[in-house]
This record gives sequence, C-alpha cells and structure tokens, in this order.
Amino acid sequence: MHWPLSFAAPTPLPVDWPLPSDDEIRRLIVVRNAPRTGQGIVVGVLALEGQRFVASGTGAAAKVDRDTLFEIGSITKVFTALILADMVNKGEVSLDDPAAKYLPAGHRMPERNGRQITLRDLSTHRSGLPRMADDMRPVDDPDGPFFDYTEPRLLAFLDRYQLTRDIGSQWEYSNLGVGLLGYLLARAAHTDYETLVRKRITVPLKMEDTLITLPPRQAARLAPAFDAYMRPTKPWNIGILTGAGGLRSTAADMLIFAKAVLDPKSPVASAVKTALSVRVPGEAPQVDQALGWEVMHPTPGRELLAHFGETGGFRTALILEPAKSRAVVALSNSAAQPAPDDIALHILIGTPVAPTPPVPPAPPPPTKHSEISLPASDLDKFVGRYDFGSGIVIAISRNGASLYAQREGIPGAPVLQIFPEAPLAFFWKAVDAQIRFATDASGVVTGAAFAQGSTKLTGKRSTP
Repeated sequence: MHWPLSFAAPTPLPVDWPLPSDDEIRRLIVVRNAPRTGQGIVVGVLALEGQRFVASGTGAAAKVDRDTLFEIGSITKVFTALILADMVNKGEVSLDDPAAKYLPAGHRMPERNGRQITLRDLSTHRSGLPRMADDMRPVDDPDGPFFDYTEPRLLAFLDRYQLTRDIGSQWEYSNLGVGLLGYLLARAAHTDYETLVRKRITVPLKMEDTLITLPPRQAARLAPAFDAYMRPTKPWNIGILTGAGGLRSTAADMLIFAKAVLDPKSPVASAVKTALSVRVPGEAPQVDQALGWEVMHPTPGRELLAHFGETGGFRTALILEPAKSRAVVALSNSAAQPAPDDIALHILIGTPVAPTPPVPPAPPPPTKHSEISLPASDLDKFVGRYDFGSGIVIAISRNGASLYAQREGIPGAPVLQIFPEAPLAFFWKAVDAQIRFATDASGVVTGAAFAQGSTKLTGKRSTP
C-alpha cells in the first residue's frame, strides 16, 4: 500500500513549469497504458483557472472517466489524519493521548522503555509498530492481506507483540499503525470508521462518491482490478484496519477534496491546519511527515503535500502544491509498475516520466510452507548480521520466542517475523522468501542462503 518515493528530478526543476495540455496528458496516459490491456488511467488537474479531467484505457473493460470509482488505498490515511485533527480541535482526543486509552478493557498496547504509543505516533509512522502484523496474509494473496483480519485478531496481536525499537526513534511506514488509529478514533467517537469519514469529511464536502461500502449504483462504476501482471484480481476488503486504506473514490471527488484542502475557508480547513502543523522527519531527507500527509520538498523552500495509494489491483496518487493552488490526482486500475505517481509529479512540477516496460511474466505460485515450533533457547544462535554482498545486509534479531529480519540501509525497511519450517530453515509470511542458515562442524551458525523468486544469495554471518 506504499513504497518509498524518490525524486528523479533534473537539477534545477523547470522554472515556472506550465501545466501540460490535455493532449500532452493524454499522450502520457496512452503510452503508459499501451502494453497493459485492461488498464485505464484518469488524471484530474486543479488550478486557479479551474479543473479538468483526462482519461484513457486499453482493451476490454478499460473505459474510465471522472466518475469511475477506484480503490484509493493509502490515500485513506490522509482522511484518517484529518479525522484525528478534527477530534483534537474539538477537544475529543489529544494528539498525545496514549493509544491504549481507547482500547477495549482487558487489552494492551506494546510499550518500550517506559514510553507509550500515542495517537500522534500512529499518524506519523513513529510508533515502532511494523508495517503489517506478522499474522496477516501475504500482500499478494488474492483476497489481500487484510481480508480476514478481525478485531479479535488485532487485539490479540497487540496483547502479545513486543516492540523492536524505541517509540518515536525512527520513521517506519505502518499500515497496521494507521489502521489501528482509525479503529481507536471510531471507538473514541462511539461509532464506526465509515460513519466518522462520512460525518466529518465527505458529507460536509459533498463527496458523494467517496465510500467504503459501495451500494449497487456505485458498485457498478468500480473499475475492474488487475494485478501487477495484468491478471484480473479482486478488490480489497480492509476490514478492521479500514483507516489505513479502505476508501474508494473518483477523480471528480478527489479534486473536490483537494480544493477543500487548499481552501482556508473550507469545512476541513481547521483540521488541515492542525494536521500540517505537526512535522517530523519522514522517509527521506527531502520528505517531512505531517499527520497523514507526506510533505515533499523537491527544492529548498518548495512544498508539496502528497500521498500515494496501492492495493492489489489499483495505484493512485494525490499531490498538491498549496503555494500555487494546484493539485493533481492520478488513478489507475492495475498494480503494474511504474504506477501513475511519476505522471502526476510530471504534470505538477515537471519531473521526468519513467519508461513503461512490457508486462512481466507472472511468477509461479507461492511456495507452500509448514510452520514448526522451535524452543526459544534455540533461536539466539541465529541472531546477527548477514552480509550477502552488493550492500545487501539482513539483520536477524530475537524478540521473545520469535525471530525477525530487517534489511539494513533502507529507510523505513520493515522488521518482519520469520517462521521456522526446519531446524535451520525459516520463511517469511509477508513475502514469498526463505532463508536457510549454515553451520560449521560444531553447530555454530556461520552464514545463510536467501531465496526470493529467481534471486538466490549466499551470505556470511557476523556476530552481534
């Protein structure tokens, strides 16, 4: 639902970049769609002179327009942040309230070194919670990772989970954290998340096509979804973590939203001001993290508000430049890469557009694994850093009776649990990857072999 964005921008960026014409935008869309039968892209552009929409598709079921519904994925996190900000402004919650305050009785939030996770930490991705819970389905599961993730499972995870880093010490993008935030805000308001969104944002802004549950009239306008290999796939049900990515919307509604964010007199203006008043270091030096929003600085003194969305069959981008009262939304109905993020950035500020490669062949089905139990005392021997060359280092750590793996040197890289399937062999559930440890004659772990798809790496262990 989110991958880090880096600017591939010329230095300097074009001065006084004019927004491209409809014909220029259509050309970009057509080139991006050409090898992807079934993909449609809709772009909405907002400027002082008004708004416009450009759309095009390729092949069967690809007809899209300003009123076609798309899953907007993690752009939902901005809505969750505005709800938080609105509730703060109205004295219903505080940014520094412990998240545990709003859990059902008898349940707990993970803590570390005497510090509690706050609502602010959840919205700014500094809670220390992982990107995804370790007991979720893989991201490439046909039903999505959240499909059967219920309230009891969420609470059970929180009850048992132990943080692997200090709260607030590092930015780490967390679908789990923001999904949890939406759940807690709904509890604090004595309602459900969908009602919160409707009452606080979509009804005041008259966004009639921004919903979680689609009635028949809107369901008929949901674009067909395709995965990264342009195979038909299912829409996602985000369930209890809807606040992380459960909204569907249209290009028309997203420009209504963008206009309201830019308007200091709109019904959400006060919440926007509060959300943007919070700034912490983000995923990269040129990115700050506000409540929900990524605040990007393509050049010193220049500021963009952005969020991007990814679900199993949709890719979306929303980028605003408040100083110029401009905004661009780009919505597509496939997970094929590159997503339309670069098109949106190009339209707004003139950054380059990536070439569109052929659709890659679909991978074989994920390897099936059977988890076994190992005594916690057997796990310490695996702890260490494993250097696979070419700058690829994987750190293995133990937390209680579980092992965790993290790629070093990548900002925001998730810490993911690995599960034993043999005394020396472990696998990831979040991705289709495996690691097999090697030992010397005395049983000391000396290295590991890592496998993910066609990638096969062998590395040496260094002691902690």
